[in-house]
Amino acid sequence: MLEAIKSFFRSSTNPPAKTESTASRKDIRLAACALLMEIAHADDEFTDAERKHLEAAVQRQFGVDAPEAQKLLVLAEQERAQAVDLWQFTNLIAENYSIGQKMVLAEIMWGLAYSDGKLAGREDYLMRKICNLLRLEAGYLAEARKRAEGGAETGR
Repeated sequence: MLEAIKSFFRSSTNPPAKTESTASRKDIRLAACALLMEIAHADDEFTDAERKHLEAAVQRQFGVDAPEAQKLLVLAEQERAQAVDLWQFTNLIAENYSIGQKMVLAEIMWGLAYSDGKLAGREDYLMRKICNLLRLEAGYLAEARKRAEGGAETGR
């Protein structure tokens, strides 16, 4: 699996000369995707609606094409499955994302939780836990949830 992750970073669409900030940005994308995968699996059912929402969000937010997004999600799923907790992902994001970036991530996570038409108790709990680990205040969490609920109602 480590070789698959290295291969992903080598085959990225970014220029071949890798800087420290480029590698860090890729690590952060992988961490964000791992958190999204955690939300997708929170209710023990990863539906087609959730998968489509997740793939579209990754493409849109990270500016990658469908095959690159799918590759990133596969790697994120592997990382998520091997992780003993969420801290390794949330800490990387908390240290490197601005409040605005955290808000966007929270809104994507809420949208993912609502994408199958219902919010499971475990999804709600996990969202609160992740946002706490991201050091995102409750007011920000509520605002992101409200925007995601509005998007779910309009079919975004």
